[in-house]
Amino acid sequence: MTKKAVVIELDLECLGEHTGEDMGGEGSNRVGFARYRNGDDAPSNLIELVRQDATDADAVAAAKEIFEAAGFDVAVCSDQTGRIVDRLVRPKYNAALKFLDEGLATAADMDLTCRLGLGYPDGPIERVVRGGLPRHHEITTRLFNETGAAGYAPARRSVVAKNRSEAK
Repeated sequence: MTKKAVVIELDLECLGEHTGEDMGGEGSNRVGFARYRNGDDAPSNLIELVRQDATDADAVAAAKEIFEAAGFDVAVCSDQTGRIVDRLVRPKYNAALKFLDEGLATAADMDLTCRLGLGYPDGPIERVVRGGLPRHHEITTRLFNETGAAGYAPARRSVVAKNRSEAK
């Protein structure tokens, strides 16, 4: 019996680390998935469904159907480090941490501004701290190393937190 889709749970790694890559035409019936989780918070209801360039469309559709039937919201993305959520939020967290270092405002005032001014449920400083600055460092380091984009360079406070956590 041939499986329509093989689904692999991902953390920070790319799907290609499980399936192999060489000439850019990779794909099969294997797809990856990840759920965003901020530290010890409950994971979000979003499934980031990861496909390679030549992943079988029927495999993507089958995996999407399974997750939606289980009550999840599904966004399909290509096989890139950070997928959608981390690639969007990590530069925002880094910027907020940099602004804190520069004295733009207190953490409480930046968070209040984002909650009241933008309607966010929490502010960027409280969210990144609650999620764990060492984990933020781990994610941004990987994103920076693989993309070279300045927005992913680990913020100073996350470097300090990572070094302190390793010293314990």
